Amino acid sequence: MSFSTCLVIMAGGALGTLARYLISLLALPISGDLPWGTIIINVTGSFVIGFFGTLTLAHGRYPMPETMRLFVMIGLCGGYTTFSSFSLQTLDLMRSGAMARALVNIVASVVLCVGAVALGHALAAGLNGGARQIAQVAIEEEG
Repeated sequence: MSFSTCLVIMAGGALGTLARYLISLLALPISGDLPWGTIIINVTGSFVIGFFGTLTLAHGRYPMPETMRLFVMIGLCGGYTTFSSFSLQTLDLMRSGAMARALVNIVASVVLCVGAVALGHALAAGLNGGARQIAQVAIEEEG
């Protein structure tokens, strides 16, 4: 790993973090009973990593340099998605006695995020000649 690769990943992380903050602010008006900002962020981030990871495989129709894949999949998606926020908000719901809402948050987040990765992958696989993989190297799975 080179220093320039680290800078590329850091830049992606910074942009992802800013996007997460802005979307969280925009979602505040609808986040009364559930943390919808976090759910929206995790679902859209899941879609992006599934779609981009599949679409840009080196052996596919739309290959991208590995540094660009790391920028998006590790940097951008890593800074953007909010599993730690999801966990904290779920615990807060549980501690406040809102067990049903905590359960809805868990099920909605997990089901919608896995569904978003699957949808992103399926759409990109169709565009990319039926690709079956998303990640090319182990580090991409850390996004």
